Amino acid sequence: MNYDEIIELVKSTKSIIENESLKADVHMKGSADFVTAVDISISNYLKEKLHELYPDVGFFSEEEAGRLHEKCWILDPIDGTTNLVYGYNMSSVSLALYMEDKVVFGVVYNPFSEECYTAKHGEGAYLNGKAISVSKRTLSESIIEFGAGSTRKQEAEKSFKLGCEIFKRCVDIRRICSSALDLCFIAAGRIDGYFESKLKPWDYAAGSLILSEAGGKTTDYDGNPIPMDVPSSIICTNGIIHDELCLIIKENR
Repeated sequence: MNYDEIIELVKSTKSIIENESLKADVHMKGSADFVTAVDISISNYLKEKLHELYPDVGFFSEEEAGRLHEKCWILDPIDGTTNLVYGYNMSSVSLALYMEDKVVFGVVYNPFSEECYTAKHGEGAYLNGKAISVSKRTLSESIIEFGAGSTRKQEAEKSFKLGCEIFKRCVDIRRICSSALDLCFIAAGRIDGYFESKLKPWDYAAGSLILSEAGGKTTDYDGNPIPMDVPSSIICTNGIIHDELCLIIKENR
């Protein structure tokens, strides 16, 4: 499989993302849950191109969930759609290849910054071709990202309670609202941890491999490996703070 070709294919979605008429075509899937013509166009484009290149590989994505195949692409065409709608410019295209019961390749591309994070299983993690690794910071030195789930406002009190407890123990809290970028930022050593009570596989499939290959750690709230076929809670860290963050969440959720 030509991974360089796949990376360039993902990067070619920039022209779709920059199409103002597609960005303006916005619909609501639910409260605070946007979908744009950009999401649909990228999903259709990548599905068509990847099928032409690798017709034996299935497809599992946000815009066409279906089911996880033994060998398939896991795609989030736009991770951070609300950011895209509001011009926040913190959105990404996230693509992972799942086979042999694990993610073996991942790419996360932010077209606004031109940053492209990539990883192959067992071969390290990279940002625009340069090797990256997680930080060595302790929790008291850390910046932590957390997701509160804008579509799950009924959980807000619980989510922000956790955020408050962790805020007391770290340098600061962030919410950039693109899960794939969160994991990549930990991989690059920019931030040190991230947690959210519920994410779907396409939110974290590529990013979890990139983080693992950069030396980080990802589990669910109970310390178990995250699944690739069903939604899950998630804790991602530089590894050093993982057990401590898990314990805080366990005691306060």
